[in-house]
Amino acid sequence: MTHADWAAERSGEAPAALVQRLRDIFAAHPEWDALPHADAFTHAAEWLSRRVLESEASRPVALDLLAADACITFAFEAAADDPATLGERAAATQSRLSALIARP
Repeated sequence: MTHADWAAERSGEAPAALVQRLRDIFAAHPEWDALPHADAFTHAAEWLSRRVLESEASRPVALDLLAADACITFAFEAAADDPATLGERAAATQSRLSALIARP
């Protein structure tokens, strides 16, 4: 099952535009296909967050911000299959996303 299909299955009544944005992101990044869901969604969240931070705050990036939030949620939902790794994953994810803000 692709990452986008996995997310679509779990998104319930998510807006169609959000589901399509996730499909587009994963289609544009085939290098993430071999990763476990948790890692792929973390990469997607980081990529989306970088895009939001590098753009002017405006409506066009609002969907990317929403998608980044959804990707973090999906990453931890997938990671919950291995609860022993959640603390380490949370710390690593926080560090990666915090580093985006620290970049000049």
